[in-house]
Amino acid sequence: MQGHWTGEPVGPDVWATCRELIPAGSVFAFLAEHREELFPGDMFADMYPSPNGRPSMPPQVLAAAVVLQTLQGVSDFDAVQQLRCDLRWKAACGLGLYDTAFDPSLLTYFRRRLARSADPDRTFTRVKEVVAATGVLQGKQRRALDSAVLDDAVATQDTVTQLIAAIRAVIREVPGAAPVAAAQCTAHDYRDAGKPRIAWNDEQARADLVDALVTDAIALLANLPEQALGDQAAGAVGLLALVAYQDVEPAEDSDGRDGRWRIARRTAPDRIISTVDPESRHVHKTRTHRQDGFKAHLAIEPETGLFTAVALRPGCGPAHHEAAVAADLLAGEQAPVELFADTAYDTGPARYRLHQAGHRLVIKPAPLRPAIPGGFTLDDFAIDTSAATVTCPAGHTVPLSSPGGQHHQRKAFFGDRCVCCPLRERCTTAKAGRLLTIRPHHGLMAAARHQAATDAPWQADYRRWRAPVERAVAWVVARGNRRLRYLGAIKNDAWLHTRAAALNLRTLISLGLTRTNGTWAIGPSSA
Repeated sequence: MQGHWTGEPVGPDVWATCRELIPAGSVFAFLAEHREELFPGDMFADMYPSPNGRPSMPPQVLAAAVVLQTLQGVSDFDAVQQLRCDLRWKAACGLGLYDTAFDPSLLTYFRRRLARSADPDRTFTRVKEVVAATGVLQGKQRRALDSAVLDDAVATQDTVTQLIAAIRAVIREVPGAAPVAAAQCTAHDYRDAGKPRIAWNDEQARADLVDALVTDAIALLANLPEQALGDQAAGAVGLLALVAYQDVEPAEDSDGRDGRWRIARRTAPDRIISTVDPESRHVHKTRTHRQDGFKAHLAIEPETGLFTAVALRPGCGPAHHEAAVAADLLAGEQAPVELFADTAYDTGPARYRLHQAGHRLVIKPAPLRPAIPGGFTLDDFAIDTSAATVTCPAGHTVPLSSPGGQHHQRKAFFGDRCVCCPLRERCTTAKAGRLLTIRPHHGLMAAARHQAATDAPWQADYRRWRAPVERAVAWVVARGNRRLRYLGAIKNDAWLHTRAAALNLRTLISLGLTRTNGTWAIGPSSA
C-alpha cells in the first residue's frame, strides 16, 4: 500500500523552524520547498498496486532520500543516519526534528519496486521533464559523448576460485545436484568455500588441481537430473558451463590429447571475471590501462553540462562499444544535433548511422598506422570505390575486388608492381607486395580524416565543445562513485540514471531553477 504525506512531522518542522541554517540555493533547500511538486505522489502510484497491507513511507520522501543518497555517495545505512541527525536531510525530506526516519532496508525495497516497474528510470525522466519545461536547452543542438569505466563491487576471481564457486552454486540451487556432486566430484570438499590446500608454488600441483576441477564440473553437468529448472538454478548451470571452459583447453603431450585439462594459452573473449557478478568484465579504456567493471556512457549538452542521456553497459563486447551505444544515446533527440566525440566513436558503421540520422559529426578520427614508420598510409592512395580502382603513390593502378563476405571488405593487391618500385621502402615490407584492405564506408572515414586535418573551424569547434564532457565524467565519479555499490548491469544502470538525475537537478538549481504559478523556469540568477 502506498503511503501518503500527512503534513504532520514528528516534532518541530525543520524547514519551518531552521530555514536559516539550510544553505540557500542548495539541493537540500530546493527539495524542502519543492519536493512535492518535483516528485508528486501519483508519479509512483503504479509501484503500489495493492490497497492492502500497512502503508509504506510516502514515496516522495524515499525518492528525495535516494536522490540525496546518490548525490552524496553514501550507503543505505549512512543515508538513514543522515536523515536522523542532519538538519539538511530532514528539511529536504520533510521530516520533523525528532523523526527517527526508517529502517535502511526500506531504501532497498523502494529501489526494487522501482526496478520492477514499467518505468525504472522515472526519476531521470522526471528531471528531464523539468529541464524541458524550463526551456534551458531550447536552441542548444550540441551534444558531447564520452564513457567512463566504473569499478565493479566485487573482487576479480581467478580460475580456481570461479570453478569452485560455480560448482557450489549448482549444488546449492539445483534440486538433486548434491548427491551427484558427492558421487562424482572429488577434487575438493565443496562444503568448504575456501581454496584447496595444495602447494600453490608448485606448478604441477596447480595444473593437477585445475584439471581435477574442470573434470568435476563436466561430470556434474553431465549427470544432473533431467528436470525443469527455475531461473536461479538455470543461471547457476549456465554459469558453470561458461566458467568451466572459458580459461582451459585440452592438454596435449607428445602423443596428442591425453584427456586432461590445462589453463589455456590465450585470453577468452568476453571472459567472466567473477561468479558473484557475472556481468562484470575486464575493461580496456586504453591499450595500457585495464580496469574491472562496467562502462557508463554519457551524453551531455556541453554549454550547460546537463546530461541528456546515460546508459550503463558491460565493459566489453562489440554491442557495448562506444560506437555501438552512440545511436542509443541520441535516440531521444527531437532534431539532428551537432555531435562531439573522441576516437572511440570513430567507426565506419557508427558514422554511417549517425550521418543517416542527419547529425553533424565532429568526431575525432582515429589516426592511420603506416606499415612502415613515416611511410605511406591509406590516405596516400587514390581510392575510387565506384570505379573499383586503387592508384598507389608511385602511379600504379590496380583493380579493387568486388564487395563480398560478412563485412563487405574490398582488397587491392599490387603484387609484382612493388618489386622494382622506387617507393617500396616507404610503402611495404611484404615480399608479395602491398595489400590494401578497404573497409565499408571508406568514403565517410576518409572525408572525416581530411576535414579534421584541414578544416580550422572544425578544429576550433572540437577543442571548445568536446572538453566539457570530461567535466561531466568527473561529476559522475566524484565522492567515491567510481566504485559501484550494486551487482549486475540492471541495478547499476538504475543507479547511473539516478546519479545523472541528481546532478542535473543540482545544475538546474545553480542556474536558478524556480517554480512560479505552477511552472518550472530558470530565474534571473542564470543570466
